[in-house]
Amino acid sequence: MPQRDQEIALLRGELEMLMNERQDILRVVGAAAALIACLDSKRLPVGAIEAADVVATSINCLSEETLQDALSAVNAAIEEDSEAA
Repeated sequence: MPQRDQEIALLRGELEMLMNERQDILRVVGAAAALIACLDSKRLPVGAIEAADVVATSINCLSEETLQDALSAVNAAIEEDSEAA
């Protein structure tokens, strides 16, 4: 049993490390999403537009739930466009 207890402890530690890393990544993604949402692409240099496009495309690949978790991690919200104009 001590071997199994040690394996469980190692897995628990690994899981905790992964959860902490996920929180760090969510904070980075949330901050990037909030930044991208505020940018005015007409005022950015071409190189910055290309980089922003890469970030925006990556963020758009996330599930809605993951994006919401990321925004919550930085206490940000992106306003939803109203369908009625």
